Amino acid sequence: MRALIQRVAEASVSVDGDEVGRTGKGLVVLLSVSREDGEEDARYLVDKTVNLRIFPALEDRFNCSALDTGAELLVISQFTLHADTRRGRRPDFTQSAQPDDARRLYETAVRLFRDTGLRVETGRFREHMLVNIRNDGPVTIMIDSADRSRPRRG
Repeated sequence: MRALIQRVAEASVSVDGDEVGRTGKGLVVLLSVSREDGEEDARYLVDKTVNLRIFPALEDRFNCSALDTGAELLVISQFTLHADTRRGRRPDFTQSAQPDDARRLYETAVRLFRDTGLRVETGRFREHMLVNIRNDGPVTIMIDSADRSRPRRG
């Protein structure tokens, strides 16, 4: 499971001209599910996201997490984060989960985000969405649940 996380001043998502989600200061989480992912990947990704210290404290350093600051979240499904671009000019999406599996794990992740007590808005799964993001910083970080089993370089 991959998430591209952006710290935002505000963000919104629309489908067919209707706003379906809006957030103030917090995070936009663009979320992708792969064929190998399971619920443990969702738990890892949610825990990592809400505890990642990417919000400033008084000295403008990355000292606070979404939980520390009461950040709002806008969670949007984005299967294209699993695109393989190593060959040719057209992205290959064969590593992305099938729609039913992806929906189940996306909804699990959204539930886990909500269980943290943070305010969570979402886009609409498998819909064409227009996302308006005012990136704060800018701060953009990729989290991949597969990284939890990879050794750190030393």
